[in-house]
Amino acid sequence: MSEKITGIMGAMPEEINGVVALLVNRQEVTIGGRTYFTGTINDIKTVVVFSRWGKVAAATTVSTLILTFNITQLLFTGVAGAISHQLKIGDIVIAKRLVQHDMDARPLMPQFEIPLLGKTYFDCDAYLLTIAQNAVNNLLQNKHLHATIDSAALEAFDITVPKLVVGDIASGDQFISGSSSKNNILQQLPAVVCVEMEGAAVAQVCFEYDIPFVIVRTISDTADEQSHIDFRLFINTISSRYAVEIIKNIYSQF
Repeated sequence: MSEKITGIMGAMPEEINGVVALLVNRQEVTIGGRTYFTGTINDIKTVVVFSRWGKVAAATTVSTLILTFNITQLLFTGVAGAISHQLKIGDIVIAKRLVQHDMDARPLMPQFEIPLLGKTYFDCDAYLLTIAQNAVNNLLQNKHLHATIDSAALEAFDITVPKLVVGDIASGDQFISGSSSKNNILQQLPAVVCVEMEGAAVAQVCFEYDIPFVIVRTISDTADEQSHIDFRLFINTISSRYAVEIIKNIYSQF
């Protein structure tokens, strides 16, 4: 049986800083302009890296994790814009499936289908999904969240009782910040609950290399004209803390 090596990707550099701090015997390796932090968390070999933004950048990063660092599983954490009207800022989404909303090779094949693979959706690993659910629930229950994040920061973003949703996530090389684009995605892909710019590309690479993965996203905005929150403040005070606590909770189950 091969040694377990976990790759952790973060969609924002601020989000990985706290996770990097968890590493024991930390070392740094620079490849392709990216800094990969290696070490252990709970005695499990781990590599942490900022994915960079967009599908190509994220696919390049995860490919390096697989081919150079020989990871055996992948955890991805980041922010996303809500498509479902049931989601609010501060809620957490774990991907059940991922789809590229900007993939369109018609008339050669159906819209959203990945050329040569014959697949539209990529499923997160069932085992990792269950572990991630437990980790998020642990964060959101028993006032753990309020013990971890300053109450003033939660109030600033009107985060009172955040919830966990497991659902479809759509990825594309677009920052969705208009109702027209948001509604268009929702009309074409009604099961999608949120949008971001990396997850489905990472999922495709993991699928092709047979690497189990799970993707966890914190809702930072509502993907419309009201998406005007202070992102840096949100990342530094909310989603970065979410990321650290979720990773710690996941590792406690490995």
